[in-house]
Amino acid sequence: MIREICDADYDGLMRLYTHLHEKTVLRKTPEVAAVWAGILRNPAYHIIAAEEDGQIVSSCTCLIVPNLTHGCRPYALIENVVTHAAYRGRGLAAACLDYACEIARSENCYKMMLITQSKEASTLRFYERAGYTRGRTAFVKLL
Repeated sequence: MIREICDADYDGLMRLYTHLHEKTVLRKTPEVAAVWAGILRNPAYHIIAAEEDGQIVSSCTCLIVPNLTHGCRPYALIENVVTHAAYRGRGLAAACLDYACEIARSENCYKMMLITQSKEASTLRFYERAGYTRGRTAFVKLL
């Protein structure tokens, strides 16, 4: 099942993020709970999840960004694409990205962007099969 995250999904999502780059599950402190609540309230912030066997096993984030160019059409940013190691190769991340694309189209976005730091050929091919094109130059400044 592909769907958007709800409040009850916090623990499952945090466990999944240990398959991305987090080393431990993020505890739900008051500060973290405030960020989580803000994400859930924000209509432009979409966390999409694939659920199997009663757990969240794949996810991506889709942010809709208002824009004053391209006829005031927004664009979408994709981040935190991840699949649990035991569930990879089943098309779950692709299904999450497809769901994000549906959201972006429904919001009249003119483009979707994602940046990966992966150099793995299989990861890069995955994004190409999902419809993303290499060739633009991205610059990232970590703060």
